[in-house]
Amino acid sequence: MSITKSTRLFFMAAVISISGVHADAKTYTSELFDTVIEGGRVMDPETNFDAIANIGIRRGKIKRITNQPLKGKRRIDANGLVVAPGFIDIHSHTPTRLGEHLSILDGITTQLDLEAGSYPPTEYGYQFKGGAQLHYGSSVGHFAIRGLVMDDSTQSYFFSEDGFISLSGGMWRQAASPEQVEEMRKHLRQGLELGGLGIGVLLDYMTEAVTESELSMIFETAAEYDKPVYVHVRRGMPGDPTGLDEVLALAETHNVATLICHITHSAMGGIGVWLAKIDAANARGARITTETLSYLAGGTSIAADVFVNRDWRAIFDIDYEDVQWVPTGEWLDEERFLRYQSEYPTSSINHHYVREEWLLRALAWPGMMVSTDALPAFDLDVKTNPNIAGTYAHFLGRYVRDLRLMSLMEGLRRITLLPADWLSLASDAFNSKGRLQEGVDADLVIFNPDTIAAQAEYGDPYQSSIGISHVLVAGRPVVTNGKQVEGRYPGKHLLTPLSD
Repeated sequence: MSITKSTRLFFMAAVISISGVHADAKTYTSELFDTVIEGGRVMDPETNFDAIANIGIRRGKIKRITNQPLKGKRRIDANGLVVAPGFIDIHSHTPTRLGEHLSILDGITTQLDLEAGSYPPTEYGYQFKGGAQLHYGSSVGHFAIRGLVMDDSTQSYFFSEDGFISLSGGMWRQAASPEQVEEMRKHLRQGLELGGLGIGVLLDYMTEAVTESELSMIFETAAEYDKPVYVHVRRGMPGDPTGLDEVLALAETHNVATLICHITHSAMGGIGVWLAKIDAANARGARITTETLSYLAGGTSIAADVFVNRDWRAIFDIDYEDVQWVPTGEWLDEERFLRYQSEYPTSSINHHYVREEWLLRALAWPGMMVSTDALPAFDLDVKTNPNIAGTYAHFLGRYVRDLRLMSLMEGLRRITLLPADWLSLASDAFNSKGRLQEGVDADLVIFNPDTIAAQAEYGDPYQSSIGISHVLVAGRPVVTNGKQVEGRYPGKHLLTPLSD
């Protein structure tokens, strides 16, 4: 943190504490707000402000935080509840109506796909053409550009209404020519100029295909625009950091801010070594961060390259009976695994290989963010993983409250301020998110810290979280008394076109 920012935050906190809540202690009886939140425990992870207060919201912004009475057209009673910034999910794959429904019930106000991304990024969230209940956006998807250049694919995203697109064969295994690499560079530039939030790289899915020169080109392009890169690193044997080393070297060489996706699932038992390598790179001046899931299984297509052409049982240190067929929740054996892989190559599996001790080690790292990695969800009759419905309630309920791994303020910081600060490298829009102060966006979640918990489980993924009472997006309630508000669409497609 810079001296300037530290000084600003100290001043903000001091001003707040002098009056108890707000610097001007007058009664705001002359102001009329769109919404007033009364009597909640207001928590701001940027200033560490933590006090009972009233909040006045007008035109999508927080206008007042005070211990004085406020007048509002709509009033929300938050007595006994925490009022916090809305949760920012930096790694999701479900911009669908069902995904949106479950996300807001888990407190998510901003849902982003930065790992896979899309191309063009303007097409991300096409299911929300009629309006969205949360904010959404994506990185520029390298995989989509690779498919366009090498296979003439016009698939902008890595799923369709039928599930995953094919993640094996063709461009997933074939090396690109120098001419094709340069064609990809042109499209990456175009995607960034259209407003993509950096570049997403599904590198592990293309382990045999992407050469050093192609990967270097991606980092060169990101450096040209000073935008982040989000990487699912190449996977070796359990704990092998070679894939991490490759990405760290390029990030340092090109001075590119880089996020390592779902580190717990990639590092496995090597999580301590991986985090130490990130710390060492950052000490040398790099800008590296990472995130983890709060659920323990991995989830992907049954026909992903790692399950077709590589020794997945050795890589994940599991066997067939550790794999769960997502559509039904059934556990597989070798015969059914191979049959489903042949008959339903676009369907999903959960492979149970992550140990909670690895997650606990990851969460002990001060900069660790938490994401869902939620798989596409279209229909309640077709199951997915529980991450989509319970990630943040599970994190706050089990790991923050029950296991006491960190304070509630610190837990909130991991899922609000940290992702907002990181994403400000991609878009100024995030400077007004992830914090709870006068003048910022009124993306808010109101919850009971004593009861918040996930109900979603593997095999029963669509059980919504409990303990979350209200969610506001741009100042408008989309969840009231634990129920979705139908027909209200305040969400925005978060793009930052470079021409703006």
